[in-house]
Amino acid sequence: MGKDHKKLQNNLEELRKSAGLTQQELSESAEVSRKSINAIENGIYVPST
Repeated sequence: MGKDHKKLQNNLEELRKSAGLTQQELSESAEVSRKSINAIENGIYVPST
């Protein structure tokens, strides 16, 4: 995993938690599955830009 991908992974979880959101709440707002949010935060999935 590249540096930028690791940064996204860490930032997403940090920002989500600082906003007081659960993975489910963020997924509903972003219109993606909770599993996608979880996979991004755990470095399993890297979304395309």
